[in-house]
Amino acid sequence: MRNRSNSMRTIMRNVSILLPIAVLISCSGPTIPAVEEDHPHEQGAEHGPEVVLTAEQVEVIGLVTGKLEQRGLKTALKANGRLALPPGQNAQVSVLIGGIVRSVQVEEGQHVAKGEVLAILENLEFLQLQQDYLESAANLHVLDADLERQQDLQTDRINATKTLERAQADLSGARARQATLAAKLRIFGTDPARLSPETISSTFALRAPIAGNLKRINVNLGQFAEPNKPLFEVVDNRGLHIDLSVFEQDIARVRIGQQVAFGHAGEPVGQHTATVFAVNKAFENDQQAVLVHARLDDNDEELLPGMYIEALIMTDSTQAWSLPSDAVVNNGDDHFIFVEGEPNTFQQVAVRTGASELGYTEVKPLTTVTPDARIVIKGAYYLLSELTKGSGEHNH
Repeated sequence: MRNRSNSMRTIMRNVSILLPIAVLISCSGPTIPAVEEDHPHEQGAEHGPEVVLTAEQVEVIGLVTGKLEQRGLKTALKANGRLALPPGQNAQVSVLIGGIVRSVQVEEGQHVAKGEVLAILENLEFLQLQQDYLESAANLHVLDADLERQQDLQTDRINATKTLERAQADLSGARARQATLAAKLRIFGTDPARLSPETISSTFALRAPIAGNLKRINVNLGQFAEPNKPLFEVVDNRGLHIDLSVFEQDIARVRIGQQVAFGHAGEPVGQHTATVFAVNKAFENDQQAVLVHARLDDNDEELLPGMYIEALIMTDSTQAWSLPSDAVVNNGDDHFIFVEGEPNTFQQVAVRTGASELGYTEVKPLTTVTPDARIVIKGAYYLLSELTKGSGEHNH
C-alpha cells in the first residue's frame, strides 16, 4: 500500500512538471528559429541584456518599433567608377582651315541646338574656294555646249571620233571638279546652289555638330584659329552612363540587365539607378579589373560627366527575413537588434546579417524570435549606447 502511494505521488509530481510545458507549447505561435552559430555561449540564453525606458524617454528619442518582413533582397556587389559619355555625344569642334575669329556668339554652359552658329571666322582661302566654284560652274556650261556641238558634227560625220571623245572627257573632268568644290563649300556650311558673284563672302560660320551644352570655349575674338585645334566642346548629357570597375574575382556575377544603385559624393548609394548594358571582354591596362557599363534610368541634371560615384550592382535575389538597416546595430564585429518584451522594455538579441538592399538588411537571429515580435527600427543605437554605458559603469 505504501509503495502504491509513493508511485502515485511520483506520477503526480511528473504531471505537475509536464503540464506547464504542454501549456507553453500549445500557446506558442510560429517562430523564426535561431541559426546555427559557432558561439556556444550565445545558444544557451533566450534573452540578452535589456534596457528599460520611461514613456517620456521613448517619446523624446522618437523610438519606433516594427516587425520582421519577408522581402526579396538582392545580394549586391560594391563597385566604384565614373560617369561618362559615349563618343557620339561629346563633340570637339574645330576648323579645317585657319581663320581670324570675327565673332563668338555663345557662352560656356549655354545650351545649343544642332547646327547653331558658334562663331564667325574669316579666311581668304574660303574666298578663293567660292571663286573657283563659280568659275568651274561657268566652264561646265561651256564644255557641255561644246559636247553637244561635237555630237552633232559626229552625227553628220564631219569631225573625228577622237575629237568627240576628248570633249566627253573634258566635261567629265569638269563635273568631277565642280562636285569636289561643292562638297568643300558644304563643309563650311555654304549651299552651292545659292552661291553667286553677289553672295561671295570671306567669312564662314562654325556650327554645333550636335545638340547639347557648351562645356568649353577655347577661342577669343580676333584670335587666329588654327586648323584641327579644338575651339569648342559640346556635350549631350542625355547619353550619360556609368563606367564601373569590377575586379576579376567578381566579374562572373555580373550580367547584362542587372540593376545598379549608385550615388555621387555626398549622396546615399541608392539615390539613383541604372541598368547594366555592356561588360568589357578585356582587363584594364593598369589594374586587374573589367569595365562594366550601366545606362542611367533617369536624366538628373545634377549628374555630370567625370563625376566619381559609388555603386551597388544587384546580383542574386533571395527571399529573407529583413528589417530596416537602422534596426541593426553593431558593437565591434557583433550585430544586434532590440525586441520589445514588456512595455518599454527592450531585450538585446544577437543576429547575423545577410544581404542588404536599398535600406533593408537580412537578419538571422541567434535566438528564437517570433514573426510578430515588436522590434526597434528607429532608436536602436540609443539603446545600444545605454547598454554600453551601463556596462562601462559596472566595470568601473
